[in-house]
Amino acid sequence: MDDYRNSAFMFVLGAIVALFVTVQCIVFLRKAWQEGKRRGVPEEKMRKTVLSSAVFTLVPSMSILLTMLTLSGALGLALPWIRLSVIGAITYELPAAEAAAQATGASLMGAAVPVDVFSVIVWVMTLGIMSGPIFIIAYFKKLQGKVNKIKAEDNRWGALLVSAMFVGLISSFLGSALAGGVVSILTLFSSALLMVICIQVEQRAGLKAFKDFALPLSMIGAMALSILYSGLLGG
Repeated sequence: MDDYRNSAFMFVLGAIVALFVTVQCIVFLRKAWQEGKRRGVPEEKMRKTVLSSAVFTLVPSMSILLTMLTLSGALGLALPWIRLSVIGAITYELPAAEAAAQATGASLMGAAVPVDVFSVIVWVMTLGIMSGPIFIIAYFKKLQGKVNKIKAEDNRWGALLVSAMFVGLISSFLGSALAGGVVSILTLFSSALLMVICIQVEQRAGLKAFKDFALPLSMIGAMALSILYSGLLGG
């Protein structure tokens, strides 16, 4: 059977999605430029803002490219391209795809998944991510109001609430990493250490822009170290 994952149909879908996103970005950029001119912002300042934003978007976007390459082995290039061109991120796409595959008795590790499993993964990834925008539209205003109220009364509780939510999110991913063996555990702690180093560099050197580079640098470094660990430990 032909490789349905990298078929012309899938890449046409990807091109349509990418074109839509690109046009949307151009429209928003044009409207923002017009609004800046209306408010009297110098064009030179706006040009510098656009250029600096473009430059500092390149390296952080490496994490998206790495996610696409990670998923491409089992899902092909087209589907990860479509997903990550819109709203996807490694914190959602990879766990969602793996959970859907495991529910069918398959796995993303290794060869390409069968077409029926591929279909299940597509539905799970797509329907699952829709809950976020729907929740934002329906409840974000109320939720933000309550969070702001907590912060106004006692900012410590507001900061604690946000931190607790973030730690809970990260903890949900730790189980699979800790159960993956020695190489997986070493890679996990290496990525955490690299993130700490990046944060220290940012804070001690006063490089606020470096903060955007921390995630992709930690990911790339941890992936490189995982290859080293696998070679040394045979994992």
